[in-house]
Amino acid sequence: MNQSFDIHELVIAITVKQQNPSILTADFLKYTGIVPSDWELSRPPVITNTAAQVVYKNGVSVVAEVNRIIFAEMIANKEANEVQIPAIAHKYIQTVKQMSYQGVGINLRGLAAYEQQNLSTRNYIFSKLLQPGAWQEFGSAPAQASMRIVYTLDETQLYLDINEARLQYPDQTTKPAILFSANFTRAITQEALTEPLVAMGALIDKWQDDVDILKELINTKFLDTQGYPINTASTESSLFPSIVAD
Repeated sequence: MNQSFDIHELVIAITVKQQNPSILTADFLKYTGIVPSDWELSRPPVITNTAAQVVYKNGVSVVAEVNRIIFAEMIANKEANEVQIPAIAHKYIQTVKQMSYQGVGINLRGLAAYEQQNLSTRNYIFSKLLQPGAWQEFGSAPAQASMRIVYTLDETQLYLDINEARLQYPDQTTKPAILFSANFTRAITQEALTEPLVAMGALIDKWQDDVDILKELINTKFLDTQGYPINTASTESSLFPSIVAD
């Protein structure tokens, strides 16, 4: 069975003690130099009392909530030096220095697609990751499964969610896949409070390490199927959630 794992989305979530989300506007991001002046909006910004969102045509989005600023980018097929939101996050905290920053969450979403058409993602979860049993056979349709696994690392915890998915290609063909969603969260240490912006910058820069950690975990612990029996009797595959392929 040939599988490949690709990370499709990077999200950097910066937690703050409290802020007014209405500070986030397209003009603010442009004229402070947080984003390049030639970036075009994909749709009008949204601003409410509790949240604000600015989305650009290049796929980068910035969201402000009462306790978070969230930077998101689709990074499939991009080299590390082409990923833009880490630099934008750095510029944001250096521009809005008065905030009480608390920590950084790095969120990654990626897909592992199956090349064999007779192997469903349900078979992968139910045969490889879960212990087979009568509990799987209940109700009028095959059971669906999602999982959360928590790993303790040296300086943080990794929360890994696993779900069934389908890749949809421009020619409308589809392929079964597994969606892996990872979260790494790190808080500013008490010792770092003397230079919080420096500490926050260091936490933002962890994103590349987290990409490497996630790839190693998925490729060596989940996609290496040697020694694991896979039941290929069923060709049923869930459509939850649907993912559009690049």
